[in-house]
Amino acid sequence: MKSDDPSTTIRQLMALKAEHRDLDATIARLVLDPGNDELELKRLKKRKLHLKDSIALLESRLIPDLDA
Repeated sequence: MKSDDPSTTIRQLMALKAEHRDLDATIARLVLDPGNDELELKRLKKRKLHLKDSIALLESRLIPDLDA
């Protein structure tokens, strides 16, 4: 994920946000299912948190550094 090109960063950011939304919907469906697999649900939630961290990192790269 190392790139100085803002357009590449934006594309990566969009892809991660889409995956995060998809995981959110999947998790919501699994929570409602009484026979859900708790281990799978935990794994998906962990992946969602990892995506959130990656999204935050990419968003911070888009903020220009200001030397004070």
